[in-house]
Amino acid sequence: MATKKQLIANRKNAKQSTGPKDTSLTRLNALKHGILSQEVLHEGEKKKDLEELGKRLRQELAPQGELEVILVDRIISSIWRLKRALKVEKALMSYAYEEGLNDKWNNKTGDERYACKCMLVGSDNQMVQRYETTIERQIYRALHELIRLQGARKGEKPPAPIAVDVDVSKE
Repeated sequence: MATKKQLIANRKNAKQSTGPKDTSLTRLNALKHGILSQEVLHEGEKKKDLEELGKRLRQELAPQGELEVILVDRIISSIWRLKRALKVEKALMSYAYEEGLNDKWNNKTGDERYACKCMLVGSDNQMVQRYETTIERQIYRALHELIRLQGARKGEKPPAPIAVDVDVSKE
C-alpha cells in the first residue's frame, strides 16, 4: 500500500501528464503505411482520382437504396486501399532489392540472385501481402452481397452466400 507521501507525489505527477492538447497534430501518429487507415485519402493522393473511381464504379454497379450505396462505397474504398497496398509493396520490393545488391554485411554486393531473394522474402512484404488478401476479400464479399441484393430486388433467385457453414462432426 502506498504511503501518504507517495499518494501526494502521484497526484502531483498526474496533474502534469494531461496528454496532447491539440489532437489534430497527433491523430496520425500511428500511421506507418496507411493501408488500414480510417482516412481514405493520404498526402500525395489526389481527391480527383478517388472521385473518378467512385463515379465509374457507381455508374457500373448502379446502386439503389441506402444499403446498396453503402456496399458500393465499401467497394470503392477497398479498391483505393488495394491500390495503395500495391504501391507500398512496390516501394518495399525496390528498397529490399537495392539493399540486397549493396549487402556488404553478408558479402553479397552486386549479387542479383541474392537481391531478388531479399526483394521477395522480406517480412514487410509478407505483411503487405496479407493486407492485400484481406482487402481483396472485403471487395469480393461486398460485391457478392451487392449482387445478391440487386438480384433479390429484381425478383431473381439470389446466388448462395460465399461462406457456408458446414458441420462435419460425427454423431
